[in-house]
Amino acid sequence: MPEVKNQICLIVHDGWSIAPEKGTKGNAIEAGDTTNMDTIAKDHSFAAHGTAVGLSECLMGNSEVGHLNIGAGRIVWQDIKRQFHKSPNIVASMQRAKDGNGRLHLLGLVSDGGVHSHITHLYALLETANEIGVPHTYIRFFGDGRDTAPRSAAGYAKDLIAFVDKEKYGEIATVVGRYYAMDRDKRWERVKIAVDGLVKGEGEKADVVKAIEEKYKENETDEFLKSLIVNGDAGRIKDGDTLFCFNYRSDRMREIASVLGLPDKPIDVEIPNDLVSPASTSPGVLMLIVKLSAHHDHVAAQLRIPFQRGLPQPMTNVFAVWLSKKGVKQAHIAGVEKQFEDEERHLIPSPKVATYDKDPKMSIGVAEKVAEVLKRGDNEFAMCIRPPLIWSIRDTGAPHTAHTTNPVPFIMTGDPKKYKFTVDKNDRDEEPGALCGVAPTMLSLLGLDQPAEMTGRSLLEKIRIDEGKKNPLH
Repeated sequence: MPEVKNQICLIVHDGWSIAPEKGTKGNAIEAGDTTNMDTIAKDHSFAAHGTAVGLSECLMGNSEVGHLNIGAGRIVWQDIKRQFHKSPNIVASMQRAKDGNGRLHLLGLVSDGGVHSHITHLYALLETANEIGVPHTYIRFFGDGRDTAPRSAAGYAKDLIAFVDKEKYGEIATVVGRYYAMDRDKRWERVKIAVDGLVKGEGEKADVVKAIEEKYKENETDEFLKSLIVNGDAGRIKDGDTLFCFNYRSDRMREIASVLGLPDKPIDVEIPNDLVSPASTSPGVLMLIVKLSAHHDHVAAQLRIPFQRGLPQPMTNVFAVWLSKKGVKQAHIAGVEKQFEDEERHLIPSPKVATYDKDPKMSIGVAEKVAEVLKRGDNEFAMCIRPPLIWSIRDTGAPHTAHTTNPVPFIMTGDPKKYKFTVDKNDRDEEPGALCGVAPTMLSLLGLDQPAEMTGRSLLEKIRIDEGKKNPLH
């Protein structure tokens, strides 16, 4: 086992970026007292959006994409950059709907936010289903309002209706906010509201656009829309139907997918028969476009996946795996995924509130656990994630709940005399620093070699490590 030269604590500060303009209006960081961060900050930042993290040009980043790039040590190209609606597996699922009872349901977030889904993907799927000749296709419209403006669903509904009218194909069956349909915190009472609307038609019978606009008058925004039932009994999920979730990010689809697709339900709901079968030729296979990773085998083993997200490049020798292979002891605070050898994980529960603006203070439990782990001194590497409260003010004065394209700071403290960051080249001979350089930088600080799969570069200008001496970085 190679000798580790420095101990490192990586703090991922979600939601902290550098505003394009100075000023306090709607900017909690500018308005607040950030003395500690200002004191340790270095003049080094990089993009956390667009092609720098594997997304489309100028598309805002998000926590999942950022974390993938940090841990992988390479740019991780996302599914939004790939064509999928002609995929053989997807075409096969459409064919299954046609050859079965002729009923297809497309479920997902309808917006152009690009974090969990994109409305153009829905358009492509409708075109594909129409070309194949699926008789009946129903759209399960999940309202956004977080990755987009809080009152934008009515506009997306108008766009979708115009597309459906032009194609003379498809129809909206239900509308429900992501707060209910895309929960990820095991708030099953929320998921039940969404599922009962999809299956039993429980909700307000309404015209889509008119109903959403009326909800705005009642101060009910896109994220919190309760089930709107559009086309009566015909659009309910029935025995033998084919379901197809078009979100390409998995974390907020696992719960509703498990309720619809797995035999053991976490809540008491009525689900039609023959929606799920492990055999690809059996009727009623639940179709999902979600990445059900190896850490969720209990779901993946029972649901057939026509387009398993899969990444364009293999994710081998990512940072945590590489440390494990090198025998480096590591601790992760707030993680919930499968542990590697010589790795410990600590999960700090989130506050049990409807929305985090009701209890915006960050959990001190994360900081306390990090301090405890560091004080023990038996881990060469530790990391934690400080979650954000995404809430700022748009130019109009309205709340801005989405991510941004602002650059993010990269801060190093503990021994600033010995280590410093490189200055990005102006001659373009070298790519600017990016999130994919975080892991290579930490490997340099640890004194470990970088695996060939990590194509990101270390952002350290020069490293001078005292032989035989372990230097703690805090």
